[in-house]
This record gives sequence, structure tokens and C-alpha cells, in this order.
Amino acid sequence: MQTYQIHFIRHALTKGNLEGRYIGHTDEPICEEGMKQLEATINDFGPYPEVDAVFSSPLKRCVETAKKIYPEKEPIIMNDLIEYDFGEFENKTAEELQKDEDFAEWLAGTNPNKAAPFGDSQVRFNYRVCSCFEKIVDSILQSGAKNVAIITHGGVIMSIMQAYALPEAPMHEWLTPNCCGYTVRIDPSIWMRGMKVEAISECPAPEKEFKHELWDVYDPDNDEYDVAYWENDDNFPDEAN
Repeated sequence: MQTYQIHFIRHALTKGNLEGRYIGHTDEPICEEGMKQLEATINDFGPYPEVDAVFSSPLKRCVETAKKIYPEKEPIIMNDLIEYDFGEFENKTAEELQKDEDFAEWLAGTNPNKAAPFGDSQVRFNYRVCSCFEKIVDSILQSGAKNVAIITHGGVIMSIMQAYALPEAPMHEWLTPNCCGYTVRIDPSIWMRGMKVEAISECPAPEKEFKHELWDVYDPDNDEYDVAYWENDDNFPDEAN
């Protein structure tokens, strides 16, 4: 059966990233250091994967990254790929917010329904980005595009990978540096049964082995992970069926 690949790539650095600021909806461009980092990533790892289409968050840092990596592809803007809305915490550092009681409660993360003041809650954010991802997957399956890039934000990538990726891992384990991300493979039968995708590589793929406790992308026949396990409906959790 035909399979499809999606390459998640986090945007290049911005001034706010370098200063450690919460810049979810702040529309910053790539800074000089970010452009150098992107060029160095290309030089160190080789070209990014060739793709049939590019989807992007509407923010400048993602669109600029998309056009730098894929200059011949006009990015398809998906507004719901935008980063978490930090509300009153936006454009501030953790140090500046350390005495804010709302920030301390929000940062603890014990209540996923706790929103940043006038911003997102984790539940609302997850629903938005996951709904957007499902629309992208549906469009890929309908169009037959075999390789697609999604240029977006770190929080978006972590949320989507936590929700859909196999092997499963908590959100923080999908943390990725700027200019990098993950490649996932979509098997239509597995997607239709349980809305899961197979994580197969870092992106851009390093020459060194991509290490995981269960699986080895470079020698899949000799690892402990078998995506075929998920071809059996009985193995999906109840909420996925």
C-alpha cells in the first residue's frame, strides 16, 4: 500500500528565542543568528527532504524558514498551525514573570484547562493544532502527495507528535531545536483505524543513528518496535477506535 511522509520542521531562531521570551503569537522575523543557524544546518546535514507541498504557520518566522528551505514552493498557509497564545505572558521572560501567581500556577502544568491570562489553555491549543493536522493528513491522502513539509513552531510539533506518533512518548520528549524536527510516515490503513503515524527519523536526517529505546530507523528489522502491531484494531486504546 502507498505510504506518505510528513516532515515537521521548527522555524529558525528569532531575537525573542535568543532572549528566552514567550513569543507564541508575537510575529517576529528570523534574526541574523537564525539565518546563520539555518544555513549551518543545511551545510552540516545536507539538503532537507524534497517535497511535493509545504504547509506553514502564518507567522513571519515560519514563512521565512519555509521560503529559505523550499524557495521553489509557495507555502500553503494554515492559520491553526500558529503557536500557543501566551496572552499576558507574551513577549516576557520567565524571570520577569517569576513573581506572578498566575504564571506559577500555569507553568506548573497540573491543570491543562488553566489558560494563560487572555491566552490559550493546553487543552484548547491541542484541539486547535490537532484538528489542523488531521485536515492536512486528509488533504494528503486525497491528493496523493507523497512528501509534505510542515513548517511550524516547537509547541505545535510537540503536541502533534504526542497525540499521533508511534512509538508513543510524552510531549517533552518531542522537544526539538530550531531548524530541526521529525519525519513521520502515514500508512492509510493505520491512520483510518486509529489516527496514528509512524515516527521514522529526525529531520533533516542526521548521518548518525537516530536513537530511541525501542526502534532503529536505519535497521528496522533488528529493533524491538513493529508498527504492524497497530494494524490489529484490538491493539488501539478504546478512545482511538
